[in-house]
Amino acid sequence: MLYKEPAPIKDRENPFESMMSRFNIAAEVLGLDEETYNVLKSPTRQVIVNVPVTMDDGKVRVFEGYRVIHSTILGPSKGGIRYAPDVFLDEVKALAAWMTWKCAVVDIPYGGAKGGIICDPYSMSSGEIERLTRAYTSSLVDIFGPDQDIPAPDMGTGPREMAWLMDEYSKTKGSTVHAVVTGKPLVLGGSLGRVEATGRGVMVSALAAMDKLGMDPSKSTAVVQGFGNVGAWAAKLMAERGVKILGVSDVSGAYWNDNGIDIEEAIRYKNNNNGRLQGFQGAEMMDSDDLLTANVDVLVPAAVEDVITIHNVDKIQARLIVEGANGPTSYKADNIINEKGIMVVPDILANSGGVTVSYFEWVQNRMGFKWTLQRVNDRAERYMKEAFERVYAASQKYEVPMRIAAYIVAIDKVAMTYKYRGGF
Repeated sequence: MLYKEPAPIKDRENPFESMMSRFNIAAEVLGLDEETYNVLKSPTRQVIVNVPVTMDDGKVRVFEGYRVIHSTILGPSKGGIRYAPDVFLDEVKALAAWMTWKCAVVDIPYGGAKGGIICDPYSMSSGEIERLTRAYTSSLVDIFGPDQDIPAPDMGTGPREMAWLMDEYSKTKGSTVHAVVTGKPLVLGGSLGRVEATGRGVMVSALAAMDKLGMDPSKSTAVVQGFGNVGAWAAKLMAERGVKILGVSDVSGAYWNDNGIDIEEAIRYKNNNNGRLQGFQGAEMMDSDDLLTANVDVLVPAAVEDVITIHNVDKIQARLIVEGANGPTSYKADNIINEKGIMVVPDILANSGGVTVSYFEWVQNRMGFKWTLQRVNDRAERYMKEAFERVYAASQKYEVPMRIAAYIVAIDKVAMTYKYRGGF
């Protein structure tokens, strides 16, 4: 048989095998031939680099870094770089593949990639992070390029790191190359609307799904797990459209208010409190695990992978899950969610607003021309709405959940492009 189920995973699922499980189901539905299946499932390139960095105490530490290019069939590869102590190769491979499907779902001309460095950026000085970023860039200068592989921020990185990456890459080329990276500061060619782009995409996806389910936003409630950039913007924009946000959480814990949390106030407090909600007075503390299973209409997991698992999925009461994070639902939990009749707007659709506006940033850099915020937001919302409708139509046509429908739409686009390009 062509498609094999991956070996069972103990407790926390391997993210690459979790991705492949969904890929296999969609490939079966599409009747993908063996050649195309094998080409699409395997990363094009996996690079592991050792990055020596002089620390503030004068000692040299060697950090392990990764860059996985999953596909370049649709165009140059695109994907973020994460700095975290628990980064590992299979996670980076899964995230790179998800980027391929994400770009295909929203119909932008990119393949997928992802990068990572095993480090704890929160225990490092600004100077140490800069030296690490520049050394990592230097070691991958032949991989990166505006027509080859275009990095972006991810967990533990932001506009500052992207500025260093752009500068270091530009030095090796002898000229300023804005388009080598997205998520840059505005003064260095960043795009208006990029910071809130992923959260805006989550909001657009949530409202589109609520419309299909006959839910009135002004009479609906939600919780947002994760109050970083994605979760905070998703909560703010959903609240502006009438959804009552009853609960939010971050690393300091979960916060609940029966009358709805003032999201603007929560964001102000977080920004003035080292990026944390700890001590926030506009809500009561609650158990973080209980937030996911709260009695609300919409659940937005916008933090990390594998928070909805076989251990808590039975208790979930929301009618709609909109995945702001990458891989927040484990493969084993999918069937139970489907049996419960919960609609899921999957990560590769719901959080693709970020890569969409990254694409707009790259386009502006190539044109040497800046768009207005209104133009960026209008186009981003149109891309997201059209992508949602494509996925919803596929879910109806093939009678599959939205997650598998998203994979079907993405895989079908990449497979057709592969065949038109002539394959091997």
